[in-house]
Amino acid sequence: MKKGFTLAEVLITLGIIGVVAAMTIPTLIQNTNSVKFASQFKKSISTLSQAALMAQAQYDVDYSLVKSKPSEGKDKDGATVGCASQTLSDSTLTFCGIFNNTLAGQTYYGAYGTDAVKAANGTGKYTFSSTKVLPEASYIVYSLADGSYVGFDPNAASCGLGTGNVLDADALKSGGSLEHCIGFIDVNGPTPPNAEVVCDPDTATKLDPSDSCNVPKTGSAMGDIFPVVFHDGVVEPASNAAKMVLTRGK
Repeated sequence: MKKGFTLAEVLITLGIIGVVAAMTIPTLIQNTNSVKFASQFKKSISTLSQAALMAQAQYDVDYSLVKSKPSEGKDKDGATVGCASQTLSDSTLTFCGIFNNTLAGQTYYGAYGTDAVKAANGTGKYTFSSTKVLPEASYIVYSLADGSYVGFDPNAASCGLGTGNVLDADALKSGGSLEHCIGFIDVNGPTPPNAEVVCDPDTATKLDPSDSCNVPKTGSAMGDIFPVVFHDGVVEPASNAAKMVLTRGK
């Protein structure tokens, strides 16, 4: 009577299990990352919107009332104030002032693409794959308490949509009212893939209802960087792909 399995049978079984694992584990990891990225994006966009609401409540300021570029910020005595130390109490109406006054646990890093913003291993420069929406801008980068990165255009000022206007591609285009109010959220900081989320097929660009958009939960389309637009007292997606991720369920 045969008892147990032969060595050959065990090896064949292990081989089959290995092949199945090799085929399914990458997909499982991508699905997990997709849920994690989407969840973190929703959390970060809520945090930044809450920052504007807090600035409204405490200082009567929001993104629409920002008048000064961070590099040109002045304190109440007229002296230039560096971005890391700008505060709304000094009447310095900059994005840095809003972030410094309202975001708990934030860290100011400096300009995107410089040595001040290090890559995940602590060396080199933090950069990402710019595709359809994010230009090659010298963003000012902050880290939130949860480790996500937030970048905004140093030329951001007067980021107000205006009563009755609709947030669309016209407002975000070159020369549009919110052209310099576009930034990004990198939901896992300097950790790869450091790629902008895009539609698949890669056709849709900035917010445009006439463009259809699908972002699969697996594959290269699901990046970890989401274009956003700061305006008035909110932060919203600045691309069809980011909007689709924000509004869809898990």
